[in-house]
Amino acid sequence: MLLSDRDIRSEIESGRVKIHPYDPGLVQPSSVDVRLDRYFRVFENHKYPHIDPAVEQPALTRLVEPDGDEPFILHPGEFVLASTYEVVALPDDIASRLEGKSSLGRLGLLTHSTAGFIDPGFSGHVTLELSNVATLPMKLYPGMRIGQLCMFRLTSPAEFPYGSARYGSRYQGQRGPTPSRSFKNFRWGMAEGGPAQV
Repeated sequence: MLLSDRDIRSEIESGRVKIHPYDPGLVQPSSVDVRLDRYFRVFENHKYPHIDPAVEQPALTRLVEPDGDEPFILHPGEFVLASTYEVVALPDDIASRLEGKSSLGRLGLLTHSTAGFIDPGFSGHVTLELSNVATLPMKLYPGMRIGQLCMFRLTSPAEFPYGSARYGSRYQGQRGPTPSRSFKNFRWGMAEGGPAQV
């Protein structure tokens, strides 16, 4: 069940859903807007011959921060990681979905590639996967509204919410734009000598 503005406010005011810092003016009819933080992870395209999701590639991205109030310039076709300014924490019976803002989508900004779902139990900054599909560079200002979180009540609390030891929860407690940890989904040592997904 998608939560209404009343339900969202009630969950936040009761402390079950945590959004910090919280601005009541960001609550929409069935979502709450989130803002862009000031840190970005840019891809270092010359460090590796290709991206390999089965291998840790620590030099694949580099953390950058614009000076002062300067915007970050996202060029056409460019892909960067960013994060919400807000830290979000969900209880074990509420999941969330990050959606882009219509006004930014109409300018050619994609807020996430595929990872818009946030499990119950998650806590941390939400990493954004920003792409500019327009034909001109785009200015991204720290603190601007970048997306909206819709919240859904589960039919029952998750038996093993995100953050429980059972699932590993590789991004629990993440701070700022966090690079991929997909290599942890693979194990080596198969008879064929290649990676196998776990």
